[in-house]
Amino acid sequence: NFYGVVRMTNAILPIMRAQGSGRILNVGSALGFIPAPYSAYYSATKHALEGYSESLDHEVREFGVRVAVIEPASTRTSFETSSVPSDTRLAAYDESRAKYLVAFGSAMSVADTAESVAETIVLAARDENLLLRYPSGKAARQTAFARRFLPRSLFDKILHKQFGLA
Repeated sequence: NFYGVVRMTNAILPIMRAQGSGRILNVGSALGFIPAPYSAYYSATKHALEGYSESLDHEVREFGVRVAVIEPASTRTSFETSSVPSDTRLAAYDESRAKYLVAFGSAMSVADTAESVAETIVLAARDENLLLRYPSGKAARQTAFARRFLPRSLFDKILHKQFGLA
């Protein structure tokens, strides 16, 4: 997930620096700025991608290279069907995990399409004034806005209510 991005970036950066231009568009996730329950490892890799992209953007600007992160929320693909459940499920979490899975199912039923993410990628590729972050889809834009402007306690309260957590 994360190290593949780093390897690809390291492979292409010498060419971009030599030509004096380029764009690196990393596909992250809304979970890179809003960690959700039961997604700690996934959220951690997406947080890493956010930090890597932002730091790298500062480092490569002098060479005419820019970096941006595409941040989709729930997206209807087959990704969730290939998710591997935890090796050791703790019974203490059974009730809250069940509530989370119901909320996750609801989110997936109205999730954005892969095509909408592709449209965001094309937008970032063509944007004359590249932004660092491109929330992709309505849910990602609303969540990014709420995370930025709501007090943490209120944001957490909404998140917990959405996922049926205490």
